[in-house]
Amino acid sequence: MRYLQLGTAWVQGAMRIRKPLAIELEYVQRMMAWMLLRQGADLGKGHAVQLGLGAGTITRFCHDKLRMRTTAVEINPSVIAACHTWFHLPLDAPRLAVLEQDAAAFATDAAHAGSTQVLCVDLYDHEYDHEAAAPALDSEAFYADCRRLLSDDGVMSVNVFGRQSSFAHSARRIAAAFGVSRVRTMEPTREGNSVVLAMKGEPFPDPSLLAARARNIETRFHLPARKWLQMIRPLPNPA
Repeated sequence: MRYLQLGTAWVQGAMRIRKPLAIELEYVQRMMAWMLLRQGADLGKGHAVQLGLGAGTITRFCHDKLRMRTTAVEINPSVIAACHTWFHLPLDAPRLAVLEQDAAAFATDAAHAGSTQVLCVDLYDHEYDHEAAAPALDSEAFYADCRRLLSDDGVMSVNVFGRQSSFAHSARRIAAAFGVSRVRTMEPTREGNSVVLAMKGEPFPDPSLLAARARNIETRFHLPARKWLQMIRPLPNPA
């Protein structure tokens, strides 16, 4: 195993050297639960965007395994260099772009509006925030920008890592941008990562359809999709 760390105890990513396309960290696997929200035939279609590169796990999976057009946005050039050198991240190609850019600037750029079918958000600056108490970008305005990035059938997953109160605030901000009925949360991992799922325009699929999609994902991609189904919860209605 090879791990990405930026001078703190927090692990920002991991890769099994002999299986670079496998998703090793549990929270990163759960970030792929957006796959449940798309038709099986559509999993390899469209544009996947990652805000926050980490060890490049989701970027490699979307580009190499799902064969999607893929864009990763990462503000730290050292992370990009480490991914190219140590984590099997391919160089830019017709279906792949890795941008050294602030995720907030990318999300607010009107040129990108409606261009994304799959958005994965994992934004922590462990180099400066040693407590990792909340995401680096976590405002209602930022999540509204994320919604604008998505096409009408677009889906999003967000890693929210930190105190439970931080997670509740983040989930409410996402719901304010997307609507409560289009947001679901997942149980936290042992390490405290909680994933939030959101859909822009489509209603959440019914349980029988989700179960069929989970079986398909497990068969094709060897991800624990049926386990995800047991962890997904609607947001409680605000009092």
